[in-house]
Amino acid sequence: MRDALAIVGGGPAGMMAAIRAAEVLGDGRRVVLFDKNERLGRKIYLTGKGRCNLTNRRGWEEFAPHIHPNQGFLKNAFRAFSNEDVIRFFEEELGVSTVTQQGQRVYPASLVAGDVARALERRVQELGVDVRRGVTVASLAELSYFGAVIIATGGKSYPVTGSTGDGYRFAEEAGHTVTPVFPSETALLPVGYDPDLPGQEMKNVGLHLFIDKTLVESDQGDFNFTDDGMESGIAYHLSRRAVWALYNGQRVDIVLDLKPALSEEQIVNRMQREEHPRHAGLDPASLRSFLPQSLVAPFLRANPDLTVKNLPKRLKAWPFRIIDYKGFDRAVVTAGGVSLKEIVPKTMASRLRPGLYFCGEVLDLDGDTGGYNLQIAFSTGSLAGTSAAKYLL
Repeated sequence: MRDALAIVGGGPAGMMAAIRAAEVLGDGRRVVLFDKNERLGRKIYLTGKGRCNLTNRRGWEEFAPHIHPNQGFLKNAFRAFSNEDVIRFFEEELGVSTVTQQGQRVYPASLVAGDVARALERRVQELGVDVRRGVTVASLAELSYFGAVIIATGGKSYPVTGSTGDGYRFAEEAGHTVTPVFPSETALLPVGYDPDLPGQEMKNVGLHLFIDKTLVESDQGDFNFTDDGMESGIAYHLSRRAVWALYNGQRVDIVLDLKPALSEEQIVNRMQREEHPRHAGLDPASLRSFLPQSLVAPFLRANPDLTVKNLPKRLKAWPFRIIDYKGFDRAVVTAGGVSLKEIVPKTMASRLRPGLYFCGEVLDLDGDTGGYNLQIAFSTGSLAGTSAAKYLL
């Protein structure tokens, strides 16, 4: 089968690679797609809270800062198959209508992730790709009879979907360097976590991330307090740097700004208009004009010395010392992976072994929440599939 291509991993990157390779080769039977699951794209069903945030519509200049750790590496793949290309591909080739929502996030119009996974799988089947389900590839050596190989096994997040880090082992088998992998877009657990906080949905607030007491990143938007800590939205955005800092033994603090649209002076003026008395001590009922009722009790417990005088400052800076995070079983994304220095960005080819390609989450390349990670998968998968097929030809 020296004229055939093996793709290991049937997730978004693997299916995209199979589609492109089959199109270039003109014979899907020369593309063999291995997946350890019986159903392709299993992880897609979980993305975007079951709605599948396909991509983000921002142009490259606004898109790029959301890519880590090397946005420049993605540039060629993105230009070859951009976010607008992804939208056209799903709408015109796969028949999946899309809708753009807040933050330029693109979803299937049905808001059903399964529609995306099934559409990709149908295209794979239409092209005649040889799909081998329920097959676990144990080593790269097992595929030595193929003319080219694409590793699209994903990372280690959500291992129940089959993402157990196999690709890192294959990469090392080929002599590649694998940078340390760690959970990203995951829950951050504060010390002394108040039992009344889980279930609180925070809307349009600010978060400031401090590492070793130095401000390193800020964001504004929504997030949730859950049983596992600070999760989703802007908390996910900050989690990458927070987890890496904890991994390296650094101190991590997150400061919550409950009123990012108001300055302390504006809060004082509002209090004066509402005739709050300027004396030590504070009537908890008066906090309801600034906080949801359900948040009053935990806010007071976190600020036992709260007064009318210091209330504006405390509303703008509620500190949380972060001591832990949820692991790969709950993390949305894996950060770290196959070193980008050893991959050709124009083709996704290995610099160390001819005929070997990598794409998707197995690479040391990840994005913020908001459609960026699936775009990485589609762009790098498309480029790897095209490049590998041309290599065979």
